[in-house]
Amino acid sequence: MTDSFMLDPRLEATSVPVADWPLSQLRLKDDARFHWLLLVPRRPGVAELTDLDEDAYAQLAAEVLAATRVVQAVARPDKVNVAMLGNVVRQMHVHVVGRFQSDAAWPDPIWCKGAGPTYPPHALAVLRERYAEAARLHFAAL
Repeated sequence: MTDSFMLDPRLEATSVPVADWPLSQLRLKDDARFHWLLLVPRRPGVAELTDLDEDAYAQLAAEVLAATRVVQAVARPDKVNVAMLGNVVRQMHVHVVGRFQSDAAWPDPIWCKGAGPTYPPHALAVLRERYAEAARLHFAAL
């Protein structure tokens, strides 16, 4: 059920929508330091994996795999990190982050590096479209 789904304002303010998959909204984080996607299940009140039933959990796993492939296709990173924290924003969201040995945080985790510069609007729009196209291709392969 997605009728009463509302995106946390902090996620909405710091990312842009890329695609709507069966369970999750795929979003691009507006942080120019990293190729960073978010998967946000469109289910109200979901904070923990245990809030999902088995079918939704399996769907989330498939979407994480597809999002990882999307980041690999678009960014060609040295490594892709996948994490689900929820200490600041309780609403369930999964981070899929392309990492490069040359990035601003390497080899450390990105979490303690603060907010980075945002993309210029035109660059964000172009990158969002690249991710949207890759998302269409990789999700169709599921």
